[in-house]
Amino acid sequence: MNPAPSAGPIESSERLALLDTLRGFALCGVFVSNVMMWFSGRTFLPRPQMEAAFANASLPDTVTLQAFMLLVSGKFITLFSFLFGLGFAVQLGRAEDRGASIVPVYSRRLVVMLVMGLAHLFLLWYGDILSTYAVLGLGLLLLRKRSDRTLLILTAVLVLVWPIIGMAILRLPQLLAETPEAGAAIAKAAAERSAAIKAEALAAFSGGSWWDVVRSGGNFYVRDFLPMIAATMLATFGRFLLGLVAGRRRIFHDAHQHLRLFRRLLVWGLVAGIIGSSTGLVFQQLMMRKILTPETLPVWLPLAMAPLRHVGELGFAAVYVSGLTLLFQRATWQRLLGVLAPVGRMALTNYLSQTVISLFIFYGYGLGQITKLGPAACAALCLPIFAVQVVWSHLWLSRFRFGPVEWVWRSLTYGKAQPMRRDTYTAHRAPTAV
Repeated sequence: MNPAPSAGPIESSERLALLDTLRGFALCGVFVSNVMMWFSGRTFLPRPQMEAAFANASLPDTVTLQAFMLLVSGKFITLFSFLFGLGFAVQLGRAEDRGASIVPVYSRRLVVMLVMGLAHLFLLWYGDILSTYAVLGLGLLLLRKRSDRTLLILTAVLVLVWPIIGMAILRLPQLLAETPEAGAAIAKAAAERSAAIKAEALAAFSGGSWWDVVRSGGNFYVRDFLPMIAATMLATFGRFLLGLVAGRRRIFHDAHQHLRLFRRLLVWGLVAGIIGSSTGLVFQQLMMRKILTPETLPVWLPLAMAPLRHVGELGFAAVYVSGLTLLFQRATWQRLLGVLAPVGRMALTNYLSQTVISLFIFYGYGLGQITKLGPAACAALCLPIFAVQVVWSHLWLSRFRFGPVEWVWRSLTYGKAQPMRRDTYTAHRAPTAV
């Protein structure tokens, strides 16, 4: 009996260009989202200042922000999460083909990701997703043998029901208040506490040293950001499971055999996306026009809005996935969209470099543009930076097998330095290929 082949990084010839393209596309949207809402400092502005900015916004800024809320916000991180689960399914299939268990290698992979994520979180930027994905990734290992039906049911519960529960947990003191007036007072106190934490963080981001930023960012993460993440983590895991099911059914491996499914996803995803996201836009306008205020907001309304928001995010993510997949079946579009594939292959390197670039542009120890750029300027800034990443990814991968951070990740995962240069690796493998 021949021993099972040893585990190792997947070669470029074995990768699915469609998945790398989708990952590159998702990374662009995640970058725009992070810059628009977080790096720009927009989320940290005091409510009166934010309302004034909306009221006095130029037409380009107004159109950009509305388009962002409808088409981008929450949609691309949903797509990215789906692809994470799909990537696990691909790795699981490769391990099964070798007759090996995925648990040892994938566990090490997640541990390394967690360490990288925590370093990113506490040394650079509070908005890290790597640490969250690493923790949730353990759940994929636990559920890898469950049936597709079980996973789909669990997905529906996590995406549609858990957001209500998570929101209720966040608002539990208000919900348990003896009178509506007491509940409103609790909500007001919570809003003031959050505003104070954000004001402290914004002051550090605007003019503080690197250490000031790290300290205030960590304080903001623990006291204000982490509860929100905890309330939505299981919904994110539901997206992982959806990707796992899609990967196990090889929907993207054999995309040409599932064109009818992708066409239906395109239509129904658009319907769900418009319903879910437009409802959120209406809610936002009511808040901006002070028809609704945090103090007078009915307790049940955020609970009802939570699943609608997730439906909108999943709907538009389905539109993007199905639309790109259908276009990818045509040779011309495959060449055009395939330009994004190298960015997807180096997603980790590009994601972390986006943080470094954004910190340099916006924070006080860099160019200090935080709170100074409107929505249109932020969008206009992101696209050329991402275009440079596209070119750089092509140039890098023409010589090397992995992105630099991917090389570190894989080398630590497999316990030895992986051959990096393409020519060296090809020469090393050539004698055994005869």
